[in-house]
Amino acid sequence: MSQARAYSATGMALRTAVILFLFVVLFTGLLSGAYLWTKPALEASAIEEKMRLIDEVLPRTEYDNRLLEDALALPPTPALGIDEASTVYRARRGGQPVALVYEAVAPDGYSGKIRLLVALRADGTVAGVRVTQHRETPGLGDYIEPKKDKNKTRPWITQFNGLSLASTEARAWKVKKDGGRFDSVAGATVTPRAVVRAVAKAVRFGTENRERLFAQADGGKP
Repeated sequence: MSQARAYSATGMALRTAVILFLFVVLFTGLLSGAYLWTKPALEASAIEEKMRLIDEVLPRTEYDNRLLEDALALPPTPALGIDEASTVYRARRGGQPVALVYEAVAPDGYSGKIRLLVALRADGTVAGVRVTQHRETPGLGDYIEPKKDKNKTRPWITQFNGLSLASTEARAWKVKKDGGRFDSVAGATVTPRAVVRAVAKAVRFGTENRERLFAQADGGKP
């Protein structure tokens, strides 16, 4: 009897193991199928979101190339405040350089890093700047975001539009409290001070490396 019970227990264990194995295989197959089914939609959504951000700093009417495909991989770039790999997108019209779109980071925001997207035209002027990520104090330092800025006619972040190193002295790339040209909200100068510094560095990087960035094949280093 005991031997029969042992055989029975072994059989039940084997059946259970087989059932569990089949369940895992089936579940993994369903997950894989779902991923493959939704992958195109997820990729399309990611591209749409990326283009939405780029549209805020550089209108599509200014270029005619496939912007996301005309990209250059950048290594960690201290001049941009970035300690990981990033990408610069190159806008062209009729094959001629129009603008560079790239990321920058202000490491010294009031509540940590402030991530930025900068568009610099081929003539060295700023087409636009947007904050893409931050943790600044709601209702105080978050006016660096247009949607949080109470001034809807001329949001704070648009003060960079049209500026260049050639037209704006180095000492002017500061908030007015520090003797520069940029406005800031009273009681919340740490945030704009960090953004202005980061944008100034980003503009200098793009200006000094413009020709090489437009000319290099993907994977090159500026």
